[in-house]
Amino acid sequence: MIRHVAVIDIGKTNAKVALVDLATLNEVALRRVANSVATDGPYPHHDVERLWAFIRDSLEDLNREQRIDAISITTHGATAVLVDAKGDLALPVIDYEFGGIDELAPDYDAVRPLFAETGTPRLPAGLNIGAQLFFQQKRFQGEFAKAAAVLMYAQYWALRLTGVAANEVTSLGCHTDLWNPWKADYSSLVDQMGWRRLMAPVRPAKDKLGSILPAIARRTGLDPATPVFCGLHDSNASLLPHLLSDTPPFSVVSTGTWVVSMAVGGRKIELDPARDTLVNVNALGDPVPSARFMGGREFSLLTEGQSQAWTGEDVAAVLQRQVLLLPSTQQGSGPFPQRSAQWRNAVDLVPSRRFVALSFYLALMTATCLELIGDDGPTTVEGPFAQNRLFIIMLAAATGRPVIASETSTGTSIGAALLASDGATVMSKGERTEPPTDTAWGDYALAWRRAVQA
Repeated sequence: MIRHVAVIDIGKTNAKVALVDLATLNEVALRRVANSVATDGPYPHHDVERLWAFIRDSLEDLNREQRIDAISITTHGATAVLVDAKGDLALPVIDYEFGGIDELAPDYDAVRPLFAETGTPRLPAGLNIGAQLFFQQKRFQGEFAKAAAVLMYAQYWALRLTGVAANEVTSLGCHTDLWNPWKADYSSLVDQMGWRRLMAPVRPAKDKLGSILPAIARRTGLDPATPVFCGLHDSNASLLPHLLSDTPPFSVVSTGTWVVSMAVGGRKIELDPARDTLVNVNALGDPVPSARFMGGREFSLLTEGQSQAWTGEDVAAVLQRQVLLLPSTQQGSGPFPQRSAQWRNAVDLVPSRRFVALSFYLALMTATCLELIGDDGPTTVEGPFAQNRLFIIMLAAATGRPVIASETSTGTSIGAALLASDGATVMSKGERTEPPTDTAWGDYALAWRRAVQA
């Protein structure tokens, strides 16, 4: 029986290995490390060897505390790995924020599929995996020719653990240009560029790929029969528990470096690719209207070195004065990709009130994303922003619907662990916040929207 699942959770900012107890759906232990980008080599890339050492050390450490029964994996999207016949890297794992990929943008735009085929908007740098592969194939022809397989990022780690090469739809369907969600098959780009032969077999996220390799068992002390599950994209890991337990309509907001909003059973709406809306594919293989912005990155940059303390007086002052932070502090993505951030009514603003206004800004950006994807019903917030009461209350005010702050520190780990569960387990919900009765909150949201529209 599988009870304790070690979840390898590679985010853009931090990497974690969490031990999840399936009986209680709680993280009972956690190891974390900052995930930095290496700048040596032909382009900025992920330091996979440093991460691999962290993963092995964490598995060994956690297994001493509690026997690990299985391993599951979840990672950020927009990352593909080219491996050779031995499973070694054919090229470094490119950082999707590398701007040099845009040098070939005109050529890539001439071959990429339309939004109607893939549900993928055109995004900058390497946020479309197709653009990454196109860049690598054109700029590094010799190395690209040595590639035996293209793997999505979660399945790369599965390969290192099991020796089994696979791909999976939540990562393939995450604004890659590689996947047609309506046909559940690779897009026309994959055939046009001759990449289909490189694509590892598509396996369900819940598939047990195999047991850990003998060398891993010896290195970590894990049972050699420890199974490894295929794994999935992190935002879809946050969504999975709700797919298994909630009744539509509902929305899930997964917060981390990216704030990703996903609507299930919502209003029918035409997505606008110019505003970073897209079609994700969930762990059950179904299309999910989604929208996102780089909210975690914005929060980190704007709070660095600053106090995050605030009082009720600070909240009242920001609401009354209508101190507004307008989008966007991170350009190139999100619902307002071309706008530059600006403050309104912020003269002599003390740090505590600046933090309040920033929290409100993040909530209103999230509410905008939800509106763009036709959200309906309650919204559950997963990840770090679930702990920010200012964010939660303003999101409820701006949407006019209840918001549930997940009790878990990261919904991604719980969702990934559920891949190893035999049955659907209802997830504990957390605190439910209704829209505030104080009209000052709604007035503030309206003022922000009017300022953005103007």
